[in-house]
Amino acid sequence: MSEDTTPQGALDRVLTVEVMRVTERAAVAAARLRGRGDEKAADQAAVDAMRRELNRLAIEGIVVIGEGERDEAPMLYIGEAVGSGGKRVDIALDPLEGTTLCAKDMPNSIATLALASGGALLNAPDVYMQKIAIGPGYPDGLVELDMPPEEVIRRVAKEKGVPPAEITACVLDRPRHAQLIAELRGTGAAVRLISDGDVAGVINTTNPLESGIDLYIGIGAAPEGVLAAAALRCVGGQMQGRLILDNEERRTRAEKMGISDPEKIYTHEEMAQGDVYFSATGVTDGNLVRGVRFHPEYIETETIVMRSLHGTVRTIKARHTDFSKFLHA
Repeated sequence: MSEDTTPQGALDRVLTVEVMRVTERAAVAAARLRGRGDEKAADQAAVDAMRRELNRLAIEGIVVIGEGERDEAPMLYIGEAVGSGGKRVDIALDPLEGTTLCAKDMPNSIATLALASGGALLNAPDVYMQKIAIGPGYPDGLVELDMPPEEVIRRVAKEKGVPPAEITACVLDRPRHAQLIAELRGTGAAVRLISDGDVAGVINTTNPLESGIDLYIGIGAAPEGVLAAAALRCVGGQMQGRLILDNEERRTRAEKMGISDPEKIYTHEEMAQGDVYFSATGVTDGNLVRGVRFHPEYIETETIVMRSLHGTVRTIKARHTDFSKFLHA
């Protein structure tokens, strides 16, 4: 009999399939409403499907990153317990990242979930977060959150051995980023503007040859920051984030969640510790995964599933012939 070399505290390997099933169900539910122009309906369909599937898992799960705080979200709120019982785990989720993208049938809408041992994921309030991320293969500390954008571009370009004009930064297309975008373009670098979907934006830095994105920079939502950090723990790269706690109400909410230093800069390794699973299923086509395909006899999904313990990344195309699995339970 071979000796079990699984590290203490590691999660059950069967969760690779289980987390994939959760995001598949949410993606299919949302995809039925692609292009209908109703963001709330698409998001609710994904939430309902993800919650049903989570409650079938043999886990004692606590949502630490979810749809909002208890008074803002009727389900999958921060602090909600899910699962049928078993190992205690933390869950970060976004049943439909890119609600606008789904409603308009635009690229890069995904259903996503991260799962880790209890206490391993940053329990952050639903606020904004400053973020910077690059893919694997760079020296540690190459870029930092408080560096001027010009310095960030210069360092990445020098390390890649290319001029700044061959670097592309991904930034959310928001008025708050006008100065940042101007400074990035002032170096000669290109800027890929995205309307939503900064989890995919961060992950795309890990494969610049296919995505064309070298770095992600700017302000986005904190929940998506933790999800992106979980993915980078699995696939490699670097990320820093700082919660924007710019008023007393937000600082008080953060303190209740155990965050004592409102200025702390978190690395991706601090936001997602231990053994981490990450799954993202495409709702619409994107650089990361293809969207759901509906055929007369089957439903086709594409999911990327990662695990930090072994650095495993799997892209799984699945055909589902049993439509009843995607109907309301």
